[in-house]
This record gives sequence, structure tokens and C-alpha cells, in this order.
Amino acid sequence: MIEFYCSDSKETEKVGRAIGIAAGEGDVICLGGDLGAGKTTLSRGIALAKGVNESEITSPTFAIMNVYQGSKTEIRHFDLYRLDRADELEDIGFAEYVGGTGLTIIEWADLFWEEMPEEYLQVYLANFGSGRKVTLVPHGGYYEMLCGKVEEIVNFRD
Repeated sequence: MIEFYCSDSKETEKVGRAIGIAAGEGDVICLGGDLGAGKTTLSRGIALAKGVNESEITSPTFAIMNVYQGSKTEIRHFDLYRLDRADELEDIGFAEYVGGTGLTIIEWADLFWEEMPEEYLQVYLANFGSGRKVTLVPHGGYYEMLCGKVEEIVNFRD
């Protein structure tokens, strides 16, 4: 587990960029945490690091999933906030999009942990004082290595 304190949205996006730089094809990034703590901002940083045009990045709250084309990879960006039941994930073909080719970012994954893949990077964002705390929890050996890379990138850029 690795924790970062972000005093503002710019620093949250910076952590997202570090995740995006470190993440590879087929990776699954599951975001959870407080409402308004920066899940979409962190997702934006990931997408920017993958070469997605800034004007294309929007919150998928109403669409449930946005697909972005990065410079080398496709990103599937889910927001599960408006879903109430796990069977709704099946209705949208969730399992067909998660993992595989491209990169998957899932906001509000904490509403459906039982439906997430066996291995993934869990990112928990919590409002903390005037900023936020970002906690990375790896699920699987590969994601432990990924956390180490993210930490190196964030510390290098400080």
C-alpha cells in the first residue's frame, strides 16, 4: 500500500499521470472513495499520460462508459455511480470490456468489488483536510510492481 497527500486537483492529476505512465496494456485501475475526492481528476491524469486529447476527457457519469483513443492504447473509462445492482453490469457488457487490450479505469468500483477482476490496482481517494489522500492498494503481484513504479515516478517529479 502506498499513500500520497494531494493538496489540490493539480497534484491529484499528477498522481494520475504517474499511474498512466506506469500502467500497461490490459491493466485495470479501480477507483473508490469519497464523493468529490478527485476520481475523475485522477482518471483525467491517467488518460492524459496515455496521449488522449484533453478535450475528449469527460466524466462518464451519465454515459456509464467513455472510450478514449490514446496515442498507443484505447482507454475504457467507467463510472458505476448510477448503477444499483450487479446485474446491471451484465446488461452493459462490463465483463467484455474489462482487461484484455487497452486500459480500463473504473470509477466507483467500490460499489461492486465482487464484480471486479481477481487482480487490479485499487485506488482509494479520501477528502483529507483541505486536500485529499490517495491510497494505492495492489491486488496481485503485477500490481505490487506497478505501485512501486508509480511511487518512483511521483517522487522523481517532486
